[in-house]
Amino acid sequence: MILLPEKIRVALLVNGAFHRVAQRDNLPAPDPVPVLKLFNPCGAATWLATELAEDGDALFGIADLGFGCPELGYFSLNEIASVRLPLGLRIERDEHFSTHHPLSLWTQTARRLGSLTWAEMSLNRNGGVSDLSGRA
Repeated sequence: MILLPEKIRVALLVNGAFHRVAQRDNLPAPDPVPVLKLFNPCGAATWLATELAEDGDALFGIADLGFGCPELGYFSLNEIASVRLPLGLRIERDEHFSTHHPLSLWTQTARRLGSLTWAEMSLNRNGGVSDLSGRA
């Protein structure tokens, strides 16, 4: 499986360029929607990316390695692609992933619930609107 098809690569690069322009011009940082979801088919690790750096390797987004503390930051596409799992499996791209929720909402929800998987279920269920329990 190709982890980064051309269409997604271009979208990530464009988001990265918008972020750099905002930084350069002292504008508010953009809050794009994630355009790439990678996951471990044998475990809990999940990554959502919104940007790709000019180096073609550093992705920006939220990473959840399954320890209950999703983190926002940069991660290496090359490192993720090099992971070898049992039974000859590798990290996969969720070909059906699509969202209209910005990264800030994903991050807030994943941190509150302790996982990107739970955040995805919550955001899909509630459409991103908080319910009475305070969960998104």
